Amino acid sequence: MARSKRRTSRSAAQQKQQKEPAPPSPSPVSSRSSLTPMQDDEPVVPTPTSEPIEPLGRSQEETCPDCKDHQASEVDPTTKDSWIRCDACKTWYHWVCAGNGGDPDAIDKWQPCVLEKPSRTITLKPPARKSTRKRTQLNYANLNSGVDSDPTRWLRVIQSKSIQDDQFKRMNGADVGIEWLENDSNAMREPIVIESPEGLGMKMPSQDCTVTDVANMVGRETPVEVIDVASQSTSPGWTLGKWADYYNLESSARDKIRNVISLEISSTPLADQITPPRLVRELDWVEKFWPSSRKGKGHAYPKVQLYCLMGVASAWTDWHIDFAGSSVYYHILRGSKVFYFIRPTPANLAAYERWSGTELQSNVWLGDMVDEVVKVTLTAGNTMIIPTGWIHAVHTPVDSLVIGGNFLHSYNVATQLKVLEIEKATHVPKKFRFPMFTKLCWYVGEKYLRDLKAKEEFCPRVMESLEVLSGYLVSEARVMERGTEAAKRDARDQVPTDRVKDPSALARELRWRIRINAGTTSDDEELGRPAKKTLVNGHGIKRKRSPVELPGGPVLFKNFQPKEWDVVLDLLNEEDSRRVAAPYPSDDGWQQQWSHWDDESLDSNTHQAASVERKRNVIAKTRRIDGGLERQRIERVFERWVWEDGPVDMKPADGDVTMAVATTESVGGMDVDTPEDTPALKQEEEEPEEVVKVDGSAVTVAA
Repeated sequence: MARSKRRTSRSAAQQKQQKEPAPPSPSPVSSRSSLTPMQDDEPVVPTPTSEPIEPLGRSQEETCPDCKDHQASEVDPTTKDSWIRCDACKTWYHWVCAGNGGDPDAIDKWQPCVLEKPSRTITLKPPARKSTRKRTQLNYANLNSGVDSDPTRWLRVIQSKSIQDDQFKRMNGADVGIEWLENDSNAMREPIVIESPEGLGMKMPSQDCTVTDVANMVGRETPVEVIDVASQSTSPGWTLGKWADYYNLESSARDKIRNVISLEISSTPLADQITPPRLVRELDWVEKFWPSSRKGKGHAYPKVQLYCLMGVASAWTDWHIDFAGSSVYYHILRGSKVFYFIRPTPANLAAYERWSGTELQSNVWLGDMVDEVVKVTLTAGNTMIIPTGWIHAVHTPVDSLVIGGNFLHSYNVATQLKVLEIEKATHVPKKFRFPMFTKLCWYVGEKYLRDLKAKEEFCPRVMESLEVLSGYLVSEARVMERGTEAAKRDARDQVPTDRVKDPSALARELRWRIRINAGTTSDDEELGRPAKKTLVNGHGIKRKRSPVELPGGPVLFKNFQPKEWDVVLDLLNEEDSRRVAAPYPSDDGWQQQWSHWDDESLDSNTHQAASVERKRNVIAKTRRIDGGLERQRIERVFERWVWEDGPVDMKPADGDVTMAVATTESVGGMDVDTPEDTPALKQEEEEPEEVVKVDGSAVTVAA
């Protein structure tokens, strides 16, 4: 059986049949399937002819053997578009005339001349093999009514829902810092809005920056993933140049509503104009723990810190959690955004997991499955920080341009790993997960283990997170020990061998030190139980006091927290590079020579030259005290010297020597230079010290 759409007149196949002698009896059944497309038999349907049309109905050229006396049929002519051919005699019929009203797609072989030879039968195809794989069911009622093709569908749904106005904090940029995070128990637990970027310590492009400027700086031929808002699916074949042309059209001239939410822009000229907020840089795992020698060109590392988001009016991004529960900073450069938030409680996360990736996602408003939905509106110049795991959807009221980025941190690892479990359970493709997440966790664990060995102290929130992180690393170690061969291979590939030589030992030692630090036992059977206290003369051990006691003043305890600063300003943040004539550090005595922060001490007559990358940051802090005020000015200078022609036996693995950070502090108007002590080749930046007055006496405490 062959099928085709009827055009206007007799088919070429029929014309060919007229040239060939008709067989005296029906020919044998064709061996080819009746549903095989007849692309090679073009045209298989009527072609134009100059014969006149009969006045009383359909012409002879438009009829089939089952059309009655070539007269007008009671059947609507528009239904006679489908033709079908007998597999035996090769005669063409209208399916509406010769068929029995069934579906021709189900027929394997069709012979309407079965009466001439009763041995012939009409055979059907066997039913297709059904997969047990779970599929999203389509709502055909919605499809027929055009609901799924309507990009404003959910915006209309929202109008009938109960949406709460947000009560999130509005903060000054200068107040968003580590001190706020460590002194406020709710810090980084719910979104905050910074209405003005002043004091945030970030740098953004000018508000005059346009999408065309973005395309020119990043590259007009750069591929970009464009989301069709109606279907929430990716449209292929887009470049930044094509996107800029679409974006610049009038809204009435755009064929569809589209959105760009995943354009990563690091290592582009646009990235040179952007610096994330100071708090983000201080928390970001990639910034703090991923080795600087393994970033940049030629190295793979998680590039998630810089994104450019561009959406046109009425764009909608459906409910989602950012990959691995990462936190987000979000700055509106142009336009406006409306966020809808759901708090990441265990019940809400469970509802999100049930909803995500199922038929509910296309038919159900997630807000009906959770406790409440909160609305936040942002305009140009506003910045928002979204903490770990918050479920959110985004509406774009007007054409908008946004700069943002993702970051993981050490203050809520439990939720980050919970979101990772949800991604695995809902089968999120690896393409849409946090890149190299496990490898980053190994770097983080290795650094914290070194800090714990060095008796560093961390706040309770960080220690709780490290307990969860150590458990995750131990589970990865167990996969390497007991998993399948494929699982072992995948787990080993995630271990950064440049820092982690024995992952099993590292993970278990990290867990042991964290539990001992928290006063709990270290074995699995008694996980989380308080350690037994050693009794002295039948009494428990008292809390130890700090050995520092002020004459006539209060005792300064170990966890003493100084008063917060009233103002924190980021006065300067600059970077530069240069070439300097300087000898490569010699075998002996180079530490003393290179501890002087002046180029005059260098031998400028040498034929060797080094490339120097220099970063300089100046922060000023001020606060009121009884009877006056205190102020502090901190200047940090970081230099990296690289010799291309240095001695091979002295050169580190990455061919560079990192110099110390020079810190200048000014307290009460007096400047004090405090160069920090650092190892020769690997420098760990330490916090400067600050002088705090307590009852008229000076005490040195950690900044």
